[in-house]
Amino acid sequence: MSLAGIFLILFLLVHLTINLLVILFDDPMVYNRAAHFMGNNIVIKIFEIVLIGGLLLHVIYALILQVQNWIARPRRYSKANFSSTSFFSKFMIHTAGVILAFLVIHFSDFYFRAKFGHAAEIVSDGVVYHDFATEVIDKFKMLPFVIIYIAAFLFLGFHLIHGFQSAFKTLGIENNRYAPVIQTLSVIYTVVVVAGFTAIPLVIYFM
Repeated sequence: MSLAGIFLILFLLVHLTINLLVILFDDPMVYNRAAHFMGNNIVIKIFEIVLIGGLLLHVIYALILQVQNWIARPRRYSKANFSSTSFFSKFMIHTAGVILAFLVIHFSDFYFRAKFGHAAEIVSDGVVYHDFATEVIDKFKMLPFVIIYIAAFLFLGFHLIHGFQSAFKTLGIENNRYAPVIQTLSVIYTVVVVAGFTAIPLVIYFM
């Protein structure tokens, strides 16, 4: 589960970099070409399968561990031991549920539409591209979608700030020497990812 989590953590940075192209360039074809490359490159296609596998592995293991915890402790403690459990770790399964629901919507909006030929298309220099840039801009012009998107990434931030540290701890990398560094990196990473993804709908909506 930790390895799958680290894999997804790295993927988020790649995904953020590509998505930022929508607001960094006035020409929407910059983003469309990047998305086209990601969707048609054989190496990326293999990576895509690994990514989906990693996501499913992460979700399945999370559910298994949660069920095991419930079975091991069918009755809650009469008094919670807050000193041994961080605020973020207590709600990992809850934030995961929100994120999973968002991913289902996100995949249906873009991934499945592209895979099954229902995405809008545009021709540039004789090449047919999925016009994802226009779809992204159109969606982020709608306030409800902006609010849902930002809320989802705030929940993701809560999930990441504990998950980042927990992954390294599970692998035995976190110790008294490295713990402060990993904790600092988890905060920096979470802030960068959440701020980056939330900036995109805000810039588009108000521009």
